Amino acid sequence: MTKHNKKRNIGIIYELLLNYISKNLIEGNKREAKKATKLIERHLNKKNEIYKEFRLFNAIAQTKVTNTHVVASILTEAKHAVRNNIDFLVVDKEKSKLIRDINYNLSKDFYYSNIKNYRDLGTIQMAINEWKKQSPDIKKLVEFETKIGQIMLKENITEPEKKIDISHSDRLVLKIMTEKFNKKYVDGLTSDQKRIIENYVFYSDKNQEILKEFFTKKKLQALQSLDNFEDKSDNKFLLKKVDTVRQKINEVSVDQINDNNVVKFLSLTKLIQEINKGI
Repeated sequence: MTKHNKKRNIGIIYELLLNYISKNLIEGNKREAKKATKLIERHLNKKNEIYKEFRLFNAIAQTKVTNTHVVASILTEAKHAVRNNIDFLVVDKEKSKLIRDINYNLSKDFYYSNIKNYRDLGTIQMAINEWKKQSPDIKKLVEFETKIGQIMLKENITEPEKKIDISHSDRLVLKIMTEKFNKKYVDGLTSDQKRIIENYVFYSDKNQEILKEFFTKKKLQALQSLDNFEDKSDNKFLLKKVDTVRQKINEVSVDQINDNNVVKFLSLTKLIQEINKGI
């Protein structure tokens, strides 16, 4: 693979910053984590030209498709954006400022953190570097665009119940979210509730359709458990409450992806557990 400067690869720099933040938070070094957070806020915000490259980079890196025609269409749009919508003279100056701030403010081992998809991020940056040239190297373009196509066509995880390979930064978010929701449940979270949070952390930004499918499944489980309870229980007092509970379950949205709705699904899971105990 053609070598590139990882310090000027905005995708790699962003991943390194996330790793730095999560590593220091887990180790209890909030001061260092805050330094890196401030660098993201200062440099990767909508006011800066570098943000345009960052958004384009992420769109390419995170998009997963099943059709080569879609890949070709996405690459065409990406090349157009690079050549017409981004001022790379400004971007290069802003990258230099970001690198200088990293070197001045963060520890010397910053650049040595492991990036799982390093090669993919390198390919995307090198493709962007070729696209912005007036006379790009056609051989390199074919090489880079073919590899980007392979990245986009990589098999997605489609089963929400599969074991999730969580990145270092996602693991931190999962830890924080679990602690946050744990406070709402005196007895602690069940394994099913932990799975809801895990799916929420992993899929909310990356593939909401999978998360909606997962929520729908949990909602149906609650309704089925309620139906079973109604058929088998002889508790007249509780049976009077069934219609009200069923209405509340039906009112829970599977399309709203936010903390409040996750709390509702955590409660639904608890309800399923309690109903099944009473059958």
